[in-house]
Amino acid sequence: MSYILSIDQGTTGTTAVLINADSLEFIDKVNCEFTQHFPKPGWVEHDLNDIWNTIKRTITDVLTKNSISSKDIKCIGITNQRETTCAFNKAGQPLAKAIVWQDRRTSSFCESLSSKENYIKEKTGLKIDSYFSGTKMRWLLNHNDAVKMASKNDDLLFGTIDTFILYKLTGNTSHKTEASNASRTLLMDLKTCQWDNELLELFEVPKTTLPSICDSFSNFGHTQGLDFLDDGIQISGILGDQQSALFGQAGLTKGDMKCTYGTGAFMLLNTGNEIKYSNNGLLTTVAYKENGKAYYALEGSTYICGAAVQWLRDNLHLFKNSSDIEGLAAQVKDLSQMEHVMFLPFFTGIGSPQWNSEAKAAIVGLTRDTSDKHIARACLDGMCLSINDLITAMSADTGHKIDELRVDGGAVANDLLMTIQATVSDLKIIRPRIIETTAYGAALAAAIGSKIIDKSKVLDMWKEDKFFQPKADEIEHYKMKKEKWSKIIKTIY
Repeated sequence: MSYILSIDQGTTGTTAVLINADSLEFIDKVNCEFTQHFPKPGWVEHDLNDIWNTIKRTITDVLTKNSISSKDIKCIGITNQRETTCAFNKAGQPLAKAIVWQDRRTSSFCESLSSKENYIKEKTGLKIDSYFSGTKMRWLLNHNDAVKMASKNDDLLFGTIDTFILYKLTGNTSHKTEASNASRTLLMDLKTCQWDNELLELFEVPKTTLPSICDSFSNFGHTQGLDFLDDGIQISGILGDQQSALFGQAGLTKGDMKCTYGTGAFMLLNTGNEIKYSNNGLLTTVAYKENGKAYYALEGSTYICGAAVQWLRDNLHLFKNSSDIEGLAAQVKDLSQMEHVMFLPFFTGIGSPQWNSEAKAAIVGLTRDTSDKHIARACLDGMCLSINDLITAMSADTGHKIDELRVDGGAVANDLLMTIQATVSDLKIIRPRIIETTAYGAALAAAIGSKIIDKSKVLDMWKEDKFFQPKADEIEHYKMKKEKWSKIIKTIY
């Protein structure tokens, strides 16, 4: 039997997944979290050595757990947290901690470019925001001595996480990325899917430091010189995590849409070969690129989703496991107790559609009877209300009411959360049988890149697990909450 190995390198952890290469059935997964670094308020960093160690560990563990030799791996797919920016040398050694997509240190520089907002939106489909990679590369070049020296000595390589992983897997030989990740840098022209010289000049990033941009389903290289995988395994599919989730949800054609509930929440709508610009605070991005042709998407981004639950777990110690929030929140039987309690999960600013990088998180409306169960329920409400803002913007941009939404990501295992979302947004929520759609999408991309399957086969792989409808007796409550939510955001931010 042969297998596809999928590496899902996320914001808080790495997951290695095994897929049967013949049936494309999900076999098993192993996850390993790693340390988050917060050196200053608004700064978020990852140690690239930590990330690489979790890749080695999860792959080794999932193979050992299933008594599988790496000789049986037919190909590898990679999906990754996007925008997070890596600087390393040609020997594959990190030159600095990676600056994470949530990091806000370049906000003031972004504000200085406000006059170029329309120009940059037209070129890249993106907002001028510290979320994206180009501003982070510029910061490293200006503020990190090791990066400065490497650049001076022609020994500097930049990339998003996919590029770093690929470079290490191939024994420091393949410095590449693909269009869905490159479209998140502020440096790529949406129309050509190539690095844009004017943008490179604006952000002061040397082209020689950047990876080449490939199709999403390609021969990116082969494993070489590793102590945990055999040489010669082809890496044949790479997608940014949200695009990979869209792919894993069989969102191949125009009009297909999904929302991923991860560290943040991200909603993508496939717009086919059309570059559609938003009038309602959404982004335009590449969904995937195949045979030289780009397929695009509209995207709404909420920076904090599941990370709010982690904050309650790790900082307030309200429960031991993230999954415990469902039981705690379900203890609230009378929703009138929740009328004023609002959890605003803006720990790293507000993304779509408001785009306020200076926003901070808050819990408001507390009274003497507010307890841990109310905070837990308010947290779930806040996640859903944030995502409802994305749904509202998406509906405004398309001119159509959204009646159903496919969801994925770890948090969608929470039935209460899904019911709240259906009620808040007045739509049908559909959860697939495989909720690890990000990793699954990367496996499917690798299968296409290795010619194991044709792209049309992806449509046959999606299976529904469960759906959620609005809860009739809670609709009026959430209408009231939505009004309060909008007023509070306008008042505070």
